Amino acid sequence: MALNRDFVGRTFEASAPYEVSRVKIKEFAAAIGDHNPIYHDKDAAVAAGHPDVVAPPTFPIVFTLTGAGGALSDPDLGLNYAMVVHGEQRFEYQRPVYAGDRLVCTSTVTEIRSVGRNEFLTIRSDVTSTGGELVCRTYNTIVERGGAA
Repeated sequence: MALNRDFVGRTFEASAPYEVSRVKIKEFAAAIGDHNPIYHDKDAAVAAGHPDVVAPPTFPIVFTLTGAGGALSDPDLGLNYAMVVHGEQRFEYQRPVYAGDRLVCTSTVTEIRSVGRNEFLTIRSDVTSTGGELVCRTYNTIVERGGAA
């Protein structure tokens, strides 16, 4: 069954700010196998010109899908999670994410389209500081296999 096109343009906000910690950054960097010292050690990050430990570029995936969860879990969308695979992910940065940041995620369904028998759903997430500064935008495309049949 095709996804509900009425969701295009809908925006969903995360319920609370995400507090970025050195521990979470270090755990994420370890999980992806990146041993860059600016992800693990404040002194190395400061020596490289940063105010604190820097998060790896893909770190926002940790909390941006939570912001999009309102859309993806809404039964009116018609998404069958059992048939979902990850299609694409990209990030556009205004500045790095640092330990100590308190970030808010607002997610918007930007596109739903059929490609063959599959449904493609793209969500843009705007990640801002609690003070309103845009930190980055993420684009996440998921594919529901066989949904357009």
